Amino acid sequence: AQSLKEFARLLIAVEEERRRLDGKKKFDKESEKYYSILEKHLNLSAKKKESHLQDADTQIDREHQNFYEASLEYVFKIQEVQEKKKFEFVEPLLAFLQGLFTFYHEGYELAQEFAPYKQQLQFNLQNTRNNFESTRQEVERLMQRMKSANQDYRPPSQWTMEGYLYVQEKRPLGFTWIKHYCSYDKGTKTFTMSIAETKSGGKVNGLVTSSPEIFKLKSCIRRKTDSIDKRFCFDIEVFERPGIITLQAFSESNRKLWLEAMDGKEPVRIYFFSLSFYMFLNEAGFNFVRKCIHAVETRGITILGLYRIGGVNSKVQKLMNTIFSPKSPPDMDIDMELWDNKTITSGLKNYLRCLSEPLMTFKLHKDFIVAVKSDDQNYRVEAVHALVHKLPEKNREMLDILIKHLVKVSLHSQQNLMTVSNLGVIFGPTLMRAQEETVAAMMNIKFQNIVVEILIEHYEKIFHTAPDPNIPLPQPQSRSSSRRTRAICLSTGSRKPKGRYTPCLADPDSDSYSSSPDSTPMGSIESLSSHSSEQNSTTKCVPSQPREKSGGIPWIASPPSSNGQKSSGLWTTSPESSSKEDATKTDVESDCQSVTSVTGTENASLSTDLTKKSSYSLSGLKRQAKAMYSCKAEHSHELSFPQGAIFSNVYPSVEPGWLKATYEGKTGLVPENYVVFL
Repeated sequence: AQSLKEFARLLIAVEEERRRLDGKKKFDKESEKYYSILEKHLNLSAKKKESHLQDADTQIDREHQNFYEASLEYVFKIQEVQEKKKFEFVEPLLAFLQGLFTFYHEGYELAQEFAPYKQQLQFNLQNTRNNFESTRQEVERLMQRMKSANQDYRPPSQWTMEGYLYVQEKRPLGFTWIKHYCSYDKGTKTFTMSIAETKSGGKVNGLVTSSPEIFKLKSCIRRKTDSIDKRFCFDIEVFERPGIITLQAFSESNRKLWLEAMDGKEPVRIYFFSLSFYMFLNEAGFNFVRKCIHAVETRGITILGLYRIGGVNSKVQKLMNTIFSPKSPPDMDIDMELWDNKTITSGLKNYLRCLSEPLMTFKLHKDFIVAVKSDDQNYRVEAVHALVHKLPEKNREMLDILIKHLVKVSLHSQQNLMTVSNLGVIFGPTLMRAQEETVAAMMNIKFQNIVVEILIEHYEKIFHTAPDPNIPLPQPQSRSSSRRTRAICLSTGSRKPKGRYTPCLADPDSDSYSSSPDSTPMGSIESLSSHSSEQNSTTKCVPSQPREKSGGIPWIASPPSSNGQKSSGLWTTSPESSSKEDATKTDVESDCQSVTSVTGTENASLSTDLTKKSSYSLSGLKRQAKAMYSCKAEHSHELSFPQGAIFSNVYPSVEPGWLKATYEGKTGLVPENYVVFL
């Protein structure tokens, strides 16, 4: 009977172990199933239909829940075993000692001496058993709370963030994604990753098979979906390895956690270019620009919307990766049969935009801006002439090559509609940009366009003659004085109706760029055509019906002016509204801006000085005034109005350079140099 009891206890113990093993097998099975489905899910192309992606997301969420429950139950069993060890091992030992001391007479005195320790041990055992019960109940409640929680529980850790990520690695036939276990410490900016296996012969899931790689983080940038065929990706740069490391998280929420931990940033300026390093004015760069210009001038200089219509994102990315790959020779040719005209022109703009310093340098940026704000047309040209010759030799050489090409492009404006004014709009922000992207810098975008216009119109003089040494170089103005700047017009004589460039947007279904935010000014106060040269004023108007494209900006015709001539234009968005729109755009949305040219028939000989004197001489009186140019408000306290608009109750504002006026029942500020008193 005693043997049967012992055998029964043995069977019970075996059965208990079998149940534990079943829990382990269930965990292994659910783990393998989940990671298998997860790999298939992550390999789904971002170009799949939205319904297909939603079904895949629903399936992975369901499998994740099953895996999550199996993991919690397995951890619960492990915890139970660990706690039982504390008393199941000691109790038989205590019974053995008790029998041993009772059986041996010599052990009687030893048992007496051991009695206090034995009693204390009994108390400790009872406390341990009680603690086990309370701990078990608490863990069970915690497990239930974790099951009902909406998001994964993240236990305390020495790391700011840790978990599995897929790392993109280059292979001879393309790229592959390897699963790593990664951790990051925000204090020291230490990023660690180790290769991990998801299937290890049924032994241990997530087995680390190599020593970890340790890096110090330099930067972290979210990867846009239109630049890669995977979702949930982000790029990091480290000091120990050149180039970038592309990582893929398990989900959008998981990527956000990594980006928050690493102080990740949104892609800026070069978001459509997969190589996240700056370009340089080296042999490869000069060769690339010359090849692009040769291709354009050979076969596509008369194409409508040249440089305005962007190429397909993936093709441009492939072109840049091909030309600027570390393995490519500096004099690599561009296959004109492989690359279309739009891809080449977009690649040329991308190269110039991605230079570590803009072609016209940060140092001389303010000098160029101040130069073209001058009222004296001759001085503007002479000052720009002198400043160009202060550029570094390589910068001036590259600028010479580019402007010479743009002169040829503008000569075919009857076919391609790329007038000097329109080329200035596109290449102004490309060749010039402020070192800090402030609101003031945004307001100066229109003056960057004027600099490019001057370079194109006076190419021979600026690049092939020496500047006048007696011309005083411009001095940067203060913010308050810059707001008094008068309307700028490069042309002389009567103002003729100017041609309007009709932007041709790319197919909305294609993954293309029309224009980046850096290539088109947003919220320009005055019409860009008012800064154009006399040669652009003779361009024929291209009629365009008001229309609206998906994801684009509505085309609005301006109301007719008082003299009966119509002036049509495209209203651009203000910096405030456009910034809000940009903040809500998804990865795959394209940033489209349009170029506008507003026609005008006012006589350019009207002196702005006379206007200024008239406004101040009538201080305290409310008069009527007429708009000489159109304007789009950039702030809520300013007025938007077309050319020829009639204002009532006009009087000087407390802010220098501005007038208070009423138009269409709304009262607000208007630029003083935009109106003439009636």
